Amino acid sequence: MAETMKPRVFSRAWGGAFGSGLTRVVVALLCAVALAGCGTATTYPSFLPKKTLNPDVDQVLVGTMTKPALQIEGLPVEVDTKAFHLRVTVSGPVVPGEGLPDQPNATTCTWTVTMRDASTDVPVSIADFHSVDHLGAVFLMGLVPGEHSLPRLLHRGETLTFRLRAYELVGEGMMQWAPDHRHVVADWDYTVEND
Repeated sequence: MAETMKPRVFSRAWGGAFGSGLTRVVVALLCAVALAGCGTATTYPSFLPKKTLNPDVDQVLVGTMTKPALQIEGLPVEVDTKAFHLRVTVSGPVVPGEGLPDQPNATTCTWTVTMRDASTDVPVSIADFHSVDHLGAVFLMGLVPGEHSLPRLLHRGETLTFRLRAYELVGEGMMQWAPDHRHVVADWDYTVEND
């Protein structure tokens, strides 16, 4: 005699997938324990090798005339020279027309420079800032139209923020500051993107 096959009924509810209420509680606890360390910058899972972990990212770097700081754009550099100390941050570049259907090979780039916490008077000149792209081309900066001219000196206790502009090729580059016109004390890595 042939066996009669009964159709199986599957439930889409949790009960059908995980069984009893006790099983659901155990599954929920296991998920909570597995995710307990996620999302915190100072707690790492125990299985990661400790010597490869470095929680000290996004921090201020020190730049000197003999050892310039290599920083990413948007983060500060503590510049330390024989004549002065100060903190400089370069953010950008900001480019117009991101997402347009026609992507040119070059675009207008705007950086924001903030100088603060000077130990004494610091000479300020646009000529001391320049960028070098991934092909080695050097781009000289100019003030954004409408910006006030820069003061000759940044005085102790003052904060100076200004915007610089250049027309650059799409790609990678370095914004550099050489306060004595010869020795770069800080490099900020950036990418020009217009897509």
